[in-house]
Amino acid sequence: EEPWNTLHGPLLTQEPSDSIFPLSTDDKQVFINCKAKGNPPPHYRWKMDGGEINTQSDPNYSLVEGNLLINNPHVIDHGGVYQCIATNTFGTVVSREAKVQFAFLQNFGRKSRNTVSVREGQAVVLLCGPPPHYGEIKYSWVFNGQRSFLQQDARRFISQMTGNLYIAKVEASDAGNYTCAVRNMMTNATVFSSPTPVVVRRDALCLPSHGEELMETHSLAR
Repeated sequence: EEPWNTLHGPLLTQEPSDSIFPLSTDDKQVFINCKAKGNPPPHYRWKMDGGEINTQSDPNYSLVEGNLLINNPHVIDHGGVYQCIATNTFGTVVSREAKVQFAFLQNFGRKSRNTVSVREGQAVVLLCGPPPHYGEIKYSWVFNGQRSFLQQDARRFISQMTGNLYIAKVEASDAGNYTCAVRNMMTNATVFSSPTPVVVRRDALCLPSHGEELMETHSLAR
């Protein structure tokens, strides 16, 4: 503790740090830390994106000692660069700038998806089209409502950049409904797309194997 007679300007003992807060329904408050020692004890104010925060009049912000409390944080309104300022009669000290962001994941639109028709043996790309989100995302796919996610293999690949599912050589057994699942790794929320129906076509060329010459003439005649 400070001896009562040593007067000095504020010194920061804790500064705000860059943070990404998960914005799930339960979280109604977020703390951004700042602490300084000084004699007399400093008072605090905060800036967001360079503008002063009025903790007296703005219901979304309040001060708890030097810490800034954000009530009912909103991903757009309250994401930004925060800075803490501590002042007493002997001086002022300014914290580092801290970038504050919020992780979130919205639902997919409910619009039904078009059927994708593909020839056996051809490649196909199924588009995920993820909803608005922020924070690290993991993509998976569900085939025909199965309990477990679709396993990637030599034929099937899921891009973690776009969420799209690539099937290299379509087989008859690939026909069915495909649903994209998006998981936010920070909020742990998962949302599912509407199913994309896939139809596998076998063309008229697939005649019994003894008709090889027949197939040739058939394909020329088309």
